[in-house]
Amino acid sequence: MMKSALRQRDVGRLRQIARLLPALALITVALQPHAEDPTRFNLGTPASTEDIAAQDIDVSPDGHGLPGGGATVAQGKIIYDQACASCHGSEGQGASAAALAGGNRVPPDELAADRTIVHDVGNYWPYATTLFDYIRRAMPFDSAGSLSDDEVYASTAYVLYLNGLLDADSSLDATSLSAIAMPAARYYREDRRVSGGDL
Repeated sequence: MMKSALRQRDVGRLRQIARLLPALALITVALQPHAEDPTRFNLGTPASTEDIAAQDIDVSPDGHGLPGGGATVAQGKIIYDQACASCHGSEGQGASAAALAGGNRVPPDELAADRTIVHDVGNYWPYATTLFDYIRRAMPFDSAGSLSDDEVYASTAYVLYLNGLLDADSSLDATSLSAIAMPAARYYREDRRVSGGDL
């Protein structure tokens, strides 16, 4: 009887150990260094200086980052008609995409309270330079980034003209674009948060 009790206790312990063996095996394997650990995954290719420069196209509100070149409102109408009007309407009034012009110049509390007021470049955008940046990165919708810098200056000039911010005979370049004071700019505040708990 004593032998039987010892045997049952031993069998119980062996079963417990047997249940733990797979977990112990996994831990042992996981903790062992692998000679085949990759230091590189061989995905993609290293970015060249040219690759980085092609993506480093941001334009800040003060105009830093604007490229050379320029264009006129008249040139902008041609580009707008070809690349923008099908989505934004012939006069920027909107079609399948948002209106770019035509809204009333109203204080932000009215703009927020009355959703029937068109939010457009003239009453909503704080900086003309960021309009250039957005067009260069994201437009036209079906071929974003396909416009040359001069074509982006041209389309930006035409959109600003549609909003009454440039005359029909105006031209636009980095200096003149940076100097445009947008009507909505006074309603925006600089975000001075840095990091961590500020965000």
